[in-house]
Parts: sequence; C-alpha cells; structure tokens
Amino acid sequence: MSDNDKSESELQHTVSELERKSATAARLFDIRRIIGGLFVVYGVIVTIAGITASDADLKKAENVNINLWTGLGMLALGLFFLVWLKLRPTAPPTPEESGE
Repeated sequence: MSDNDKSESELQHTVSELERKSATAARLFDIRRIIGGLFVVYGVIVTIAGITASDADLKKAENVNINLWTGLGMLALGLFFLVWLKLRPTAPPTPEESGE
C-alpha cells in the first residue's frame, strides 16, 4: 500500500467520523427535543401549582382552576413533541446537503 493510499483511507475515515459527529449533534439539538422538554418541565410546575391552588386563587379566576388546565395542556404539548421526535427521528445529512 502506498503513502497516497494510506492518506486517502485516513481522509475517508476522518470524513466518516465527522459525518457521524454531525449527525449526533443534529439529533441532540433537535428543536423538538428542546421545546418538548421545556413544555414538560413547565407543565409539571404549573400543574403542581394548580393542584395546590387555594380557594382564594380559585375565586380570583371565577372558580376555574386555570393553572391545572394550563399545566395539563403544556404537559400534553410537551409529550406530543417528544413522541414526535421518537417516532420521526432526524435523518442524518446526506453528502449533498453537507456541501460536498
């Protein structure tokens, strides 16, 4: 094997390694993961606030436990985004998309 062949194989290995890291980063920073995670966290907090609402809080909102309903809605939306991410994961970029 000549030095040129070794250089080519090393270059191909480096390119494939970079493509793998790029695909991992794309999956990690998928906006659906971020939005879903935030909505689930805030949904839990607001739902807890709704469960522990006092009678005075309910009277202010005309006896509608708005924190509970909003928290449950946020939880549902966050779980929707996370399920969507699980069912339709991000495809790794093709060489044409990455500029080659």
